Amino acid sequence: MQAAKIISLIFMLTPWLSTHAIETDQSFSAVIETRKQGPSPREINAPTQVIVLGTGTPIPDPHRAGSSIAVIHKGQAYLFDIGSGSVHRAVQARYQYDIPSLYPSQICCVFLTHLHNDHTLDFNNLAQTLWWRQTAKLRAWGPKGLNEMIAGLYQMMAPDIRIRTSGLQPVPNPGLYQVSSKEITSGSIYNENGLQIEAFDANHGDIKPAFSYKIIADDLSIVISGDTAYSQQLLEKAKGVDLLFHEVISNAGLARNTQFWQNYHRQAHTPADLVGKLAALAKPKKLILYHALHYGMPETKVIEEVRQHFDGTILLANDLDRFSSD
Repeated sequence: MQAAKIISLIFMLTPWLSTHAIETDQSFSAVIETRKQGPSPREINAPTQVIVLGTGTPIPDPHRAGSSIAVIHKGQAYLFDIGSGSVHRAVQARYQYDIPSLYPSQICCVFLTHLHNDHTLDFNNLAQTLWWRQTAKLRAWGPKGLNEMIAGLYQMMAPDIRIRTSGLQPVPNPGLYQVSSKEITSGSIYNENGLQIEAFDANHGDIKPAFSYKIIADDLSIVISGDTAYSQQLLEKAKGVDLLFHEVISNAGLARNTQFWQNYHRQAHTPADLVGKLAALAKPKKLILYHALHYGMPETKVIEEVRQHFDGTILLANDLDRFSSD
């Protein structure tokens, strides 16, 4: 009798198990490599948008990749910082939002705020992923030390480069593993394709130079703070922008640290109350917090601390959040 019940149950579950298995198999489709010679008319005519690829800090977080923000303009992807995991996020965003220019071999440009590793660890990942499929060299801008970093990456990848360029694999342009890089100072550093990018000095303690960036398109204005303590110059650059991306550290979380670490963070990062005071004067349409240090406090706490001083729109960014002029 018991055996008959078990057999009956198996027959009842068989259709469900079969359907479930099919659904599981269909949830993963084969990835098709993105290859193109240039942006499509749809991409060129699309509004400028921002995809947050990584919102994290040096502390590994299962939900947050390292710091990285992508600006998508006229079918090109411009990345500002490229922390650990951000290339994987770019691939996710490419398919989630149908943005071909976020496929690694299609990303054109990287702008680094500074050379701390939580802002650079995926640089080599991007530069070396499918480089033999690229149609142009990756372009990079950043502070002094950028060229030294890239030279070290070439050395690290030398065996792979040698294998790919001297064996049977067809590589039409064996020099595309190289990055076209430029070490910058503050000022206008990019004015192409209807996009203007300005670098200006960030107040990141004794890390000099470090930069913040202002990005201007015809339909969107953006300031990205990078790592910085309170900055009067950033305040001036951020006045009236559509999107202000600003790093933040919770006041309550900061108070849980030793005096040594409190002193360090106040010299190199911006506590929530000062972010709120800056935003109250700059009046951006949206204040978007990223690279947030909470030190064990609930993530909502930092928004409450900023809101005590700024009554505008405040958002704590998550990886893959998308923003535009809307």
